Amino acid sequence: MTDNYNDAAAAFHSHVFLGEGHEKSERRTWAVIWLCGIMMVAEIIGGLLFGSIALVADGLHMSTHAGALLLAALAYTYARKHADNPAFTFGTGKLGDLAGFTSAIVLAMIALLIGYESVSRIFQPVPIHFAEAIPIAFVGLAVNVASAWLLSGGEHHGHSHGHSHGHAHEGRDHDEQREIATAGGFVALEVFEDGVPPRFRLRAITGAAPTAQASSIETVRPDGTRQLFAMVDRGGFLESYDEIPEPHAFTATVRLGGLHYPTVFEEHEHAHGSTARDNNMRAAVIHVIADAAVSVLVIAGLLLARAFGWLWMDPLAGIIGAFVIASWSYGLIRDTGAILLDMNPDKGMANKLREELEADGDKLADLHLWRLGPGHLGAIVSVVTNKGRDPQYYRARLARFKSLSHLTIEVARKP
Repeated sequence: MTDNYNDAAAAFHSHVFLGEGHEKSERRTWAVIWLCGIMMVAEIIGGLLFGSIALVADGLHMSTHAGALLLAALAYTYARKHADNPAFTFGTGKLGDLAGFTSAIVLAMIALLIGYESVSRIFQPVPIHFAEAIPIAFVGLAVNVASAWLLSGGEHHGHSHGHSHGHAHEGRDHDEQREIATAGGFVALEVFEDGVPPRFRLRAITGAAPTAQASSIETVRPDGTRQLFAMVDRGGFLESYDEIPEPHAFTATVRLGGLHYPTVFEEHEHAHGSTARDNNMRAAVIHVIADAAVSVLVIAGLLLARAFGWLWMDPLAGIIGAFVIASWSYGLIRDTGAILLDMNPDKGMANKLREELEADGDKLADLHLWRLGPGHLGAIVSVVTNKGRDPQYYRARLARFKSLSHLTIEVARKP
């Protein structure tokens, strides 16, 4: 027997799975396109006016750079405008991954062209006009640095995209201290787990300190499970004698002097790492950084070639740049291809879902987990149980997994 939960809230929920800051990323990408476009026109016109073929060539190179960024900008714009289009069954969140995959293919082709041209110049050297080439390389580097700054929003972002919460639960959004107004003043209730098993801590902020004899805490979880915690005086604060089981999602009622003060604790599992990554912006940034890296290598090669007569340094710099770009392109193709093929985006999340659903003796018969967009996951789960539980029960169990933006639950009854 199969029981499908399909109330009005589940049937008509939003299918907008765009990443956080989608419109800001869109605006920043268009700004970089304008910068590259202006630079492109200036270089081509300047080259034609002053007879510099090198300047014209760099302007044409800038046009390919702007074209790649245009693909990212159009993907942002189209995804936003069609986010509510019912023709897209699971929204337009993966359009950025499609654009990133396409950009990665373009990067791979650029790497091959640079590599081919560089190897050709080793066997057939051409004269280098250092007076023109070196300043143009510096200008290109400056434009790429400005582009990277604009794409990052003028801020520095770490590569880990992680968040420190002061404890060991990666990816969880904990706000595990509550201030409670009581008849005797304010008290602070905290789930403390800094290097030790999690326990409640209770201390006075204002007024008299609570006593262990007159204090206790009772938790009620979403499935109705209750647990009473006795308190022990630790000098300056009270601490629960028993550890707090995972997950830390419950209503905790503090009992002080015969009065009850309920407060809610929630524990959320968020998408992190590659699951939350915006591959459209990643592709745009890689284009900029790849161009900047090539500019640095070209500058180094040109300076060494001019100083020591090592003309082979210029094509060698091109070969190294081609390998660097190819490596970045491969990583982008691998990651975006996996998303487009609906591969499991987060094995850790899948294991946590299984543990949560099987915690009370039920059996997870089937699990499909895929990425809908940056920070958004879809899941289809099939649970086999011999208990009288409906899909709403399991939906409540999985409520802390905030990155599950689209969840379908099937419950099969054991005879």
